[in-house]
Amino acid sequence: MKQLPVHCPSCSTPLQVQRLTCPACETIVEGRFDLDVFSYLRPDEQAFVLTFVKNSGSLKQMAAEMKLSYPSVRNVLDAVISRMAEIEVALSSDKS
Repeated sequence: MKQLPVHCPSCSTPLQVQRLTCPACETIVEGRFDLDVFSYLRPDEQAFVLTFVKNSGSLKQMAAEMKLSYPSVRNVLDAVISRMAEIEVALSSDKS
């Protein structure tokens, strides 16, 4: 599956969504919409966050599902949290 581009291929500025279309009734919504932090995560990071939420934030359940040790899952979570913080800083500095 293709991932949504989040940065301009020319200047690396974060992209904005400008148009949404309903495939059923063809309604079009136009404007400038910022992408959320989750859109900037890599697909594996997005999958981890989704699994984390589905497991009610239980690292013990995550470890069992991912067939990893609890400390390994904790390390992945810490890495995703760190990446999200970096993305938030980058996005807030781009708006300044």
